[in-house]
Amino acid sequence: MLYDYDVVVIGAGPAGEGAAMKLTKEGKRVAVIDSRSQVGGNCTHVGTIPSKALRQTVFNIMRYQRDSMFRRVGELSNVPLSQVLDRAHKIIEQQVAVHTRFYDRNQVSLYYGHASFMDAHTLMVNTLEGGRETITFGHAVIATGSRPYQPNDIDFDHKRVFDSDKILTLDYPVHKLIIYGAGVIGCEYASIFVGLGYKVDLINTQAQLLSYLDDEIADALSYYLRELGVLIRHQEQYERVETFDDCVVMHLKSGKKIKADAILWCNGRAGNTDDLGLENIGLAANSRGQLAVDTQYRTSVENILAAGDVIGWPSLASAAYDQGRCAAAHILGIKDTPHVEDVPTGIYTIPEISSLGKTEKQLTEERVPYEVGQAFFRHLARAQITGETVGMLKILFHRETLEILGIHCFGNNAAEIVHIGQAIMQQKNGGNSLQYFANTTFNYPTMAEAYRVAALNGLNRLF
Repeated sequence: MLYDYDVVVIGAGPAGEGAAMKLTKEGKRVAVIDSRSQVGGNCTHVGTIPSKALRQTVFNIMRYQRDSMFRRVGELSNVPLSQVLDRAHKIIEQQVAVHTRFYDRNQVSLYYGHASFMDAHTLMVNTLEGGRETITFGHAVIATGSRPYQPNDIDFDHKRVFDSDKILTLDYPVHKLIIYGAGVIGCEYASIFVGLGYKVDLINTQAQLLSYLDDEIADALSYYLRELGVLIRHQEQYERVETFDDCVVMHLKSGKKIKADAILWCNGRAGNTDDLGLENIGLAANSRGQLAVDTQYRTSVENILAAGDVIGWPSLASAAYDQGRCAAAHILGIKDTPHVEDVPTGIYTIPEISSLGKTEKQLTEERVPYEVGQAFFRHLARAQITGETVGMLKILFHRETLEILGIHCFGNNAAEIVHIGQAIMQQKNGGNSLQYFANTTFNYPTMAEAYRVAALNGLNRLF
């Protein structure tokens, strides 16, 4: 049967783009459908790009205030977020333009509207202009992303109740903010808003922040957020939220009551699978709207694949793009396509966190004979020059083989620094060795020099 398209991709975020570009470059007829009027997905419009642009603006303000050579910029606590976000909106426009050119140059058909399955080879698209189009296809890739999870007992339409998408529309002064949920997004926004001069209560449902991180790194983040002024409340659960015209009050199950100007809900995300017509193809999402896939990103329906946030962990833009490419490779029949694993963690708090590989806790539980090499940023000339002396690089390596087992970094540009270690960890045939860093000449002064310092520190621990 001749279909309209070889492959239809639902969603124009990183996963969808990764799949579409791989497929079209291999000669497939590809269409991409997105519910917005522009490409980029949640990542570009309400997620990664605007939040990281906001973070950079706040970081610049904080750095400016710390520098004794310059005057203070004044009181920040009454600056509406919308003003700080002006730069983010410009970056969103630039990103949309760049990615739109990718689709145009590669002759990918774009449809803007809501897609739903009629059967396993047919989609109905309700276009944003009000029309309807029926599209047939050989394969489909579901890459619809995710959205903030919203409990039914909280009024997210109230002007003082926000989730991580809606917070970017905050247009009135806030003195005190409650952030419920201390995962990646909650911690990132806690550091951003305290940097703007807000009082922040960070409610953590767990016993510590980001428990999957190396304990030392998680402890450093907790300490630094408190130093900035964030009040962290561990092991707390909400009971109810009261909303008023001029404030919100959160009641915790422990009996505490917290009053603030607004609340930001950051406790979980849900896959965007509502109204996709999954029942028409015999496919079902879990309670969080996520789709189950195998190592080839295939769902239980043979010709339907899924990638990105809609399949859950790790829910990172970087991983989503590679997952989309991997799904496309399996559609193309490319053998030995590796599953997307060993993804570095990038957490854009102020300062950043990034890690790859095993933690000390994991290695201890696995009874691996490891050792630690450390480099504290406060000792590095480059960090002293820039004034960004908070943080450290930590290398975990095997005592006998010197194989690098984990890289953990906390500090300015951690998400960049980690990739140096990643490159060495990927080397085969003995190339993954701490000796590389001990024997390599680094530019001076640089932050990359931290690897040499950490390597020598670790070798000095051996006996």
